[in-house]
Amino acid sequence: MSYTNPPQGSGPAPAGGSMPPQPAPQYAAPGTAPTATAPVGGYPPAAGYASAPAFNGPQAPLKSFIATWLFAMLLGVLGVDRFYLGKVGTGIAKLLTFGGLGIWALVDLIITLVGKQTDKLGRPLEGYEHYKKIAWIVTAAWVLLGVVVGAVNGATAGSRMPAALPEVSQPAPEPAAEVEEEAEPAAPAEEPAEEPAAPVEVPVDDTASWAADTYGTFDAVTQQGSGDSIIELPAGAGIVTASHNGSANFIVQVLDASNGMTGDLLVDTIGAYSGTAAYGITAFGEGARLQVTADGAWELTIAPIASAPELAESGAGDGVFLYGGDATAATLTHDGSANFIVQQHSDDFLAMGLLVNDIGAYSGTVPLGAGPSVVTVMADGSWTISLP
Repeated sequence: MSYTNPPQGSGPAPAGGSMPPQPAPQYAAPGTAPTATAPVGGYPPAAGYASAPAFNGPQAPLKSFIATWLFAMLLGVLGVDRFYLGKVGTGIAKLLTFGGLGIWALVDLIITLVGKQTDKLGRPLEGYEHYKKIAWIVTAAWVLLGVVVGAVNGATAGSRMPAALPEVSQPAPEPAAEVEEEAEPAAPAEEPAEEPAAPVEVPVDDTASWAADTYGTFDAVTQQGSGDSIIELPAGAGIVTASHNGSANFIVQVLDASNGMTGDLLVDTIGAYSGTAAYGITAFGEGARLQVTADGAWELTIAPIASAPELAESGAGDGVFLYGGDATAATLTHDGSANFIVQQHSDDFLAMGLLVNDIGAYSGTVPLGAGPSVVTVMADGSWTISLP
C-alpha cells in the first residue's frame, strides 16, 4: 500500500466544497540567511520591536541666562547681549544707536530679567529658573548704587555753590565806600540798593562753576584755515563754534591720542555752516585733536563748556547752553527739514537726557530736568524753547 503526502498547507477540506489553494511557504537556500519581507499596507512593527528612530541635525547648546543678563546690564548699550544670542542684525543696530540711547538697553535688560528673552532660534535661556532671584537682587543693588552715587555727586555740587556767593557780593562794599567820601548826608548810604543786579546772575554763575568743576576749564582758542586740517585740543571737555563757506562736505570730528574716533561727531553737513557743538560729555575716550574736512575757508573757536550761554528762548542751527533752573515742562518748536535733537546732560545717573529726537518740523512739550545741566541742540532750522 502506498501513501501520498497531502499538499503543504492543506488541512481538512471544509464541508461542502474544496479548499482554495494556499501559497507554499518560502524556504531559504542552505547556507543563506532568510530575507525579511517588509510588511505590506503599513502594518505596525511586531510586538517587542521598535520602529527606527528619526534622526535630526545636531542642536546648538542653549545660551546661558547668566551671561545674557550680565551682558545686558553692563554692556547693553553696545549690543553685546544680542551678539551673544546670535541676533547679529539687531546687535549692530543697537551698537550704532548706543542701545537706543539707553532705552533699548533698559528694555532688553527687563526682558531678560522676566525670562522672556530667547536666542535666535526662539529657545529660552538656560539657567533662568535657578539664577533669576540672584539676578534680580544684584540688578536692584546695582541701580541703588547708581542712585547713591548720583545723590553724592549732587550733594557735592551743591556744597560748592555757597563758596561762590561771597565772591559775587564782595565787590559791592567798594562803591559804597567811595560814595560816603563824596557826600556826608545819609542819603548816599542808600545807593547800594542798586545791588539787586548781581543776585540775578547768581544762578548762571553757579551753573558755570558746576560746569567748570565737572568738565574742566581752559583759555579759548580760535583757529582759521581752508581745506582739510588737524587741530590740537586743550585738555578736558569743551564746545566748538564753527563756520564754513564752502560748497561740499564740512566735517569736524574728535580723535583721541591714537587718532581713533571718540564718538564725538560735531559737524557733518554740506555747504555753508554756522553753529556750536559740545565734545567730551558722552565720548568713548578723551579727545586729543580735531579732524577738519572742508573744501572752503573755515573758522573754529574752542572754549570750555563753562563759557556756554544760558539756555536761550530761541535760536537757529546747532547750539550749546547751560541750564540751572528747576524741573519743569519745556515747549519746543522747529521749522527745519532735517534732524532736530535736543539733549540734557547732568549729574543725574538715571536721567535719560534725550528730550527730542525728530526729523523736520516739530512742536511739542517735554519734561526738562532740574539743573545744573548742559543742554545741546542739533537743528538745521529755527527753533524755540519756552519755559513756564
